[in-house]
Amino acid sequence: MLEPVKSVLGKGSSIDFDFTYSVWWNILLITIGSAICSIAVKSLAVPHEFLAGGVFGLASLLYYKTGVLSPGLLFFILNAPVFIFAWVKVSRRFFWYSLYATVAATVAYECISIPMVVHNHTYAAVACGAMLGFGAGTVLRTLGSNGGLDVFAVYLFQRFNIGIGKVYLVFNTILFSMSMFELSLDVIIASLILVFISATVVEQTLSMFNQRKVVFIISNNIEMISHDILHEMKQSATFIKGQGAYLREDKNILMTVVNNIQLKKLEEIAFRNDDKVLFIVENTFSVIGASFSRRKVY
Repeated sequence: MLEPVKSVLGKGSSIDFDFTYSVWWNILLITIGSAICSIAVKSLAVPHEFLAGGVFGLASLLYYKTGVLSPGLLFFILNAPVFIFAWVKVSRRFFWYSLYATVAATVAYECISIPMVVHNHTYAAVACGAMLGFGAGTVLRTLGSNGGLDVFAVYLFQRFNIGIGKVYLVFNTILFSMSMFELSLDVIIASLILVFISATVVEQTLSMFNQRKVVFIISNNIEMISHDILHEMKQSATFIKGQGAYLREDKNILMTVVNNIQLKKLEEIAFRNDDKVLFIVENTFSVIGASFSRRKVY
């Protein structure tokens, strides 16, 4: 039986430059991410008639079939009702940042031309998916979104904890079902590859600087280990009361949270003090609060 107690070794040493609520930081990330997305669509998706998924994919499908306006302008027009929803249901700040992302993506699409001559459908889909995923993930690290389906996805996640990926899965299933009567099977399969890679890269981009390791240390020299962690790493930790199942002896279990760089130093300290230490590491997607990242509120 384990129960947490309040013994904490010190203040957290995690030095994170947290710009979450800084306007200039949000604008910078949105501008870069939106430009990357637009370049990917204009240079790779449109020449091969791929569907990028989401509202941009819907705009692209309309462009392929009607030739009216451009995917960038159609994307902007389709976002009009979406932003009304963002204003009413999410927040004013989320609305303005998302609106800026949509304007930035539209302007970048209309003004930036970077030819990428890739003849193979599969290669183009992989490259486009990687670029789209990184660009979209960069924007989603801000207090806004890429507009379009992101607005509904963020709202459903915040309100009902419905994963963003699930929202995209349902929408894209409908979109690709509609496109089966309009596009060739080769293009649809390549588009599915694009969307899958994009979703994977989005997740990696979102977790890039948030991943931490939760470490549990069980040792007979736990006091020495905790002392070295506090003074050498300037890292906080917490004792958890535990009891051995065999001898029923009470002992302290040390729990701390570190990043990937700190992990090897922590391991060195633990085994230096006790070569029979039990060193348990668990991955965690994100740690918020205390001395770590601030909770993001849209």
